[in-house]
Amino acid sequence: MALLKCTLGLLILLVVSDCSWAKKKELSVSELLWRANKDVVRTKDDPLVIDDIAYGDVTERNADECVNRGCKWEKSRDGKVYVPYVISNQYSSQERSIIERGLQSFHSDTCIRFIPRTKESAFLNIHSDKGCYTYIGRQGNAQTLSLERPGCIQHNVVQHELLHVLGFHHEQNRSDRNQHIRILWQNIEPRYWNQFYIANTLNLNTPYDYNSVMQYGRFAGSWNSEPTMVPIPDPSVKFGEATRMSRNDVIRVNRLYNC
Repeated sequence: MALLKCTLGLLILLVVSDCSWAKKKELSVSELLWRANKDVVRTKDDPLVIDDIAYGDVTERNADECVNRGCKWEKSRDGKVYVPYVISNQYSSQERSIIERGLQSFHSDTCIRFIPRTKESAFLNIHSDKGCYTYIGRQGNAQTLSLERPGCIQHNVVQHELLHVLGFHHEQNRSDRNQHIRILWQNIEPRYWNQFYIANTLNLNTPYDYNSVMQYGRFAGSWNSEPTMVPIPDPSVKFGEATRMSRNDVIRVNRLYNC
């Protein structure tokens, strides 16, 4: 009887642990990025990173790269946009598989094709650095896409960072943000204020999307556990809970690249 009880207890523990793992896998990208980046300490030798976006210099912070310079990846004659990449050997085979699945998730619904690099000068250098971050748009060289293991190795985080690579800002930074989201600055920890500034974005005639994988959650950057963002006109609307790209995310990629 004692052996049976111990066996049953072990089975229950395994089931609970497995469910907890499954629940963790379904966290929103906003929560995953917050957990991965909140304790990162950068030095003067690190790139300038605000939230999960890297910049060449401080003057780029409030600009949309696609407005101020050519940041799009080039389209080939066959109508496809090929983005070369290299994945570091820091990752396990399982982690690499998750990253590759995120890369390939663009292939079925867009003209974007992420391909292993051969000799291209402009490519994504995917490796485990400090937190999750990358640059907005094509940089024209070996472009860092940091997916620190294990916290950043999630399908929706990979999609989120790749949308930055393709030229997209966070949804709450859209130029028309104030028509759809009210920012509660008093609840935002001061060091995160610059993460909520409006950018001069290309919205591509698409509606504001509360379900975008680029939209952060209601409590992002809060110092007091109170909301930092509230939808308008209906404050009860759910947002920032995406676990994968939305239909509008895909539409924007296709419109930006004329797929």
